[in-house]
Amino acid sequence: MIEPVRWGIMSTANINAKLLRGAALSADVSVVAVGSRDGDRSRKFATQWGIGRAYGSYEELLADDDVEAVYIPLPNSMHHDWTMRSLEAGKHVLCEKPYTRHTAEISIAFDKAAQGGLVLSEAFMFRYHPHIQALVQLVRSGQLGRLRLISGAFSGYTDNPGDVRLDLALDGGSLMDVGVYPLSASRLLAGEPTAVTAQQVTGVTGVDVSFAATLRFDDDVLAHFDCGFHVADRSYLEAVGTEGRVEVSDPWHGTQPALTVTMRGADPVRTAIEPANPYQLELEEFGTAVRGEPNQLLGRADAVGQANAVEALYRAAASGITVTIG
Repeated sequence: MIEPVRWGIMSTANINAKLLRGAALSADVSVVAVGSRDGDRSRKFATQWGIGRAYGSYEELLADDDVEAVYIPLPNSMHHDWTMRSLEAGKHVLCEKPYTRHTAEISIAFDKAAQGGLVLSEAFMFRYHPHIQALVQLVRSGQLGRLRLISGAFSGYTDNPGDVRLDLALDGGSLMDVGVYPLSASRLLAGEPTAVTAQQVTGVTGVDVSFAATLRFDDDVLAHFDCGFHVADRSYLEAVGTEGRVEVSDPWHGTQPALTVTMRGADPVRTAIEPANPYQLELEEFGTAVRGEPNQLLGRADAVGQANAVEALYRAAASGITVTIG
């Protein structure tokens, strides 16, 4: 067991509930403070979740010398600024996905973290779940033959005018909010894409409310995914090889983890995976990195690859042409 990392939470965003439930499961995690732009809201949140200190600004949170690491679940456009401020304050940073849609910001942030001997990671919690780890092992084992196709989807309906995900100024949009999940999974299985094409539907607020993408990887692997805000809830991930295919049950949340493998000429075989809380696992691996063990899943290289792909997809959607990467 490592010495528990002392965490501060930046804002009282709804997603914090999921992270805090995961934190409560781990002896390696201690959430000691929360900061909000509204002091009353911060105090109510701290009381609700049993957090010892509540601050009425993000600056006060960062001034707390007892806080070692901060979790940043702010709107997308605020990620880089507050990550840099946190690093400058000497804090390790777990920043909610997506870190940014601008690749140049990735290098700036990771350079700053390296200079201070600090850990910085993009918070794709699904990547830590055992069923995703099992998927990677299955694909890389060769049991499915040569990987040829990856298919994914993630969507959920929203038309609330106050939803930050629909705010163009806050870097909202379906690709940034939910599409980054199947994009990350495709890259996990196939490496970095070499070319992308995309189509988008833009809503009244100016963000993409529906997005569909096709990506090409080395070794003639293709991936396609869609995401959206004005369609019914969908969560899907499939990897297809020359000899068989595998579907992942509830790939992004992992509430009913299982892999269903169908080999050529055979009936599907479903294998349940042991349930786990991906937020707990994410926080624990981050903690081992803080205590001296390198983060094996989501460091600089992955963040750069993800931002490169997001940038390319938006260019492809805006231009209607294939965009090459690299």
